[in-house]
Amino acid sequence: MSAKHKIMVVDDENDVEQLVRQKFRRQIRAGEYDFIFAQNGTDALAKLRENPDTDMVFSDINMPEMDGLTLLGKITQDSPLLKTVIISAYSDMDNIRVAMNRGAFDFLCKPIDFEDFERTLVKTLKTTQQIKDTIQAIQENNILKMYVDPSVLQFMCCKEFESDLLANETIDATIAFIDICGFTTISERESPDTVVHLLNKYFDLIVRAVIEQGGYVDKFMGDAVLAVFRDKDHLARAIRAALSVNRRLQSIEEDTLSGKATFLPRLSIGINTGEVISGNVGSAALRRFDFTVIGDVVNTAQRLQSVAKPGQILINEATFQKVGAQFKCQEVGEMPLKNKANLVTLFEVVS
Repeated sequence: MSAKHKIMVVDDENDVEQLVRQKFRRQIRAGEYDFIFAQNGTDALAKLRENPDTDMVFSDINMPEMDGLTLLGKITQDSPLLKTVIISAYSDMDNIRVAMNRGAFDFLCKPIDFEDFERTLVKTLKTTQQIKDTIQAIQENNILKMYVDPSVLQFMCCKEFESDLLANETIDATIAFIDICGFTTISERESPDTVVHLLNKYFDLIVRAVIEQGGYVDKFMGDAVLAVFRDKDHLARAIRAALSVNRRLQSIEEDTLSGKATFLPRLSIGINTGEVISGNVGSAALRRFDFTVIGDVVNTAQRLQSVAKPGQILINEATFQKVGAQFKCQEVGEMPLKNKANLVTLFEVVS
C-alpha cells in the first residue's frame, strides 16, 4: 500500500532521522507517512527528482555542500507549490526573514519540539491538500466549460448544485488585474509559437501564485489575468499573491528572442476591493455563458493596472485604508483614472 503523504527531511545530523522515525513509527507502519531523508541540499534535490510526488519538505539551514536557504530558493523556483518548513539552531530574526522572503511556509527552531513538529506537519499537509484540491477543481471546471454545453451542464447537476452554480449574487471580494508589460510588442514581431509558449510560461507563474493564496482566475484577457479573491482575508491574500508573483518574475532568466533580442517580463498590477456582482454572463444565442465578476470595483482594478509602471502594485486610498499595517505602502500621488471625475490618490504596495 502506498503512503498517503510523502515528507522529506533534510538534515546532516544522523540522530534527526532516528528521532523522526521513532516519533512517527505508528504512522509509518500504518502507511500514513512515508519519510525521505537527505543529508544536504544537493542530496535533497536529487531525491526530489526521484520523488516528484513529495508533499512537503523540512530542511535544516546549516549543512555541507548546499545549505537550507539555497535549497529553499531552488525549491521555490522549480516547484513553487511544494511547501518547505525551515529548521535552524539559530532563532535569530535574520534567518527567519531570509527564509520567509525565499518562500518558506513556516519556521521551527532546534532543539526540535516534536509536538510542534507534528502540528506544523499536519498544518502544512492540510494547506498542500487544499491547493491540490483547488487545482483539480479548476482543471475539472475548465474541461467542462470546453466540452459541455451549458444546458447539458445544468441537466447533469443536481438541483442543489445547479442552484449554487447558476446563482447571481453580490459578494465582497478583492480583484487583482495583472498585466505582462511590453508583451504586445513581442506578439507583433515574434513567431506565433514563440508568443504562445512565452505567454503560457508567464501565465503559469501568475496562476500558481494566485492559487497558492486561495484565489481563482476569472479570465485571461490578452496578455493579462483577472484574478478574484473572496472569503476570509481576501484583500491580504490578493496582495500576498501579487508580491509573490512579482518576486518570481524578477528572479527568472531573460528569454532569448529572434535577432539575439531578449525579454525579461515585468508585471503591472492593480488591486481593488469591495462589492462586486458575480453572475452567469453571456449569450443565449451562442449558448455560451461564463461565470464572472462585474462592477466598478473590477473596472477600477483594471484602471489602476493601466497606470501602474512595470513592477508596481497600485491600490487606491480606500483600499489603502483597509490594508492597515499589514503591508508597507508608499503614496504615489494623485492621478486621473478613466471615467473618474476627480483625481484619485494612489498608493504602491512595496512589501
